[in-house]
Amino acid sequence: KLEAMRKELESKLSNIIKENSEKLEAMRLTVDEKLSDTLEKRLGDSFRLVSERLEQVHKGLGEMQTLASGVGDLKKVLTNVKTRGIWGEIQLGNILEQILTPDQYYSNIPTKKNSMERVEFAIRLPGKGGEGEEVLLPIDAKFPQEDFHRLVEASEKGDTKAMEEASKQFENSIKTEAKRISEKYINPPVTTDFAIMFLPIESLYAEVVKRPGLMEHIQERYRINIAGPSTMAAFLNSLSMGFKTLAIEKRSSQVWNLLGTVKTEFMKFGNILDKTNKKLQEASKTIEEATKKTRIIEAKLRDVEALPLAESAVSLDDYETVEVDEE
Repeated sequence: KLEAMRKELESKLSNIIKENSEKLEAMRLTVDEKLSDTLEKRLGDSFRLVSERLEQVHKGLGEMQTLASGVGDLKKVLTNVKTRGIWGEIQLGNILEQILTPDQYYSNIPTKKNSMERVEFAIRLPGKGGEGEEVLLPIDAKFPQEDFHRLVEASEKGDTKAMEEASKQFENSIKTEAKRISEKYINPPVTTDFAIMFLPIESLYAEVVKRPGLMEHIQERYRINIAGPSTMAAFLNSLSMGFKTLAIEKRSSQVWNLLGTVKTEFMKFGNILDKTNKKLQEASKTIEEATKKTRIIEAKLRDVEALPLAESAVSLDDYETVEVDEE
């Protein structure tokens, strides 16, 4: 019996061990499958996220390359003296176009006879000039970029000696440009006895302004006023208001004549109103009389049935007279 029991126990243990092994294997396969799916999903998400970030970085690098190319093109444009001058002229022309009307200024016009030099813009001011009833105000755009950049670079590096040298070169460049404008374009009485030098960048204009005595020296010696984009706009706005005031003064006699005509016509209109008022009063009086007569007729008609035949033959006029006298 013991031997039989031992064999039965061994058989059951073997079955249990076998079943446990099969279940453990199934569990291992399930865990491995789930771990593999989770790992693949997370790795896929991570790689997709990294790929998106790399794509954005690549796109940003492309934009940076495009921007760098644009900056390079702009640098080439600003390095070329002729192109830089055209750019300043275009900016000045845009400011003039926004504030003044096209017939208030000229572009690329000579200010001296038998001269090939043409000023970029000239504002037409009222007055007796050389051959007409206007005086020209010359405006020329200048852009001394190289000297200004040397000054800025020396200032950023903190090199005192280089700053002093660049500052002298910058001031000399501004003075030279002012002298050229004065000699080329100022020609009284055809033009005003001064001209304007336009600097297309505010920082460049600010650098000139903060130089002690530089603007005063240029104004006194060369009769040149310096303006930046904002100051040029303010100056042109003041000129525009002056043009409007002059236009009003020129047409003041016409305005007075027009007001005189309006006054005469208004007096005539007042007389017509008086006559109309009288007619209306007469019409109102007639209407009142008609209304009274209507009431008398209505009263007579109400009493017709109550009166004998002989009394009903009384004239309405007699009845009206009686009613009026009683009233």
